Amino acid sequence: MVLSVSERTFTQEVLESPIPVLVNFEAPWCGLCRIIHPLLLQFKAQCGEQIKLVGVNADQNFKLSNTYRLKSLPTLLLIENGTIQHRLEGFRGREDLRLALEEIKLSYSKESITYSSAKTADLGCRLS
Repeated sequence: MVLSVSERTFTQEVLESPIPVLVNFEAPWCGLCRIIHPLLLQFKAQCGEQIKLVGVNADQNFKLSNTYRLKSLPTLLLIENGTIQHRLEGFRGREDLRLALEEIKLSYSKESITYSSAKTADLGCRLS
């Protein structure tokens, strides 16, 4: 299940989150958004509690869409400690997204060596 976030709850659920958050900016009319949804759910299942997945309806949250300068949908932002760590946009389908999520996983696996907390050191999420 993906937590739906709005302008009212964005700061608390995303910017102040103690764990990294993958924000999926989407819209009901966006066909690619629907196509990638199962892949995002799989990514979330593999990451467990190490990463939070939230969805933002870009049409209903215009201020957030402007703040993050959305050019296309879907746009995915990985936000950690209130800062954008990765921005994924302009992918053409499931395979592009799968590769981008794999890249995120690998970058966190490399960074995990520098973390002293066992909770964050195991951030490498597995993709099939």
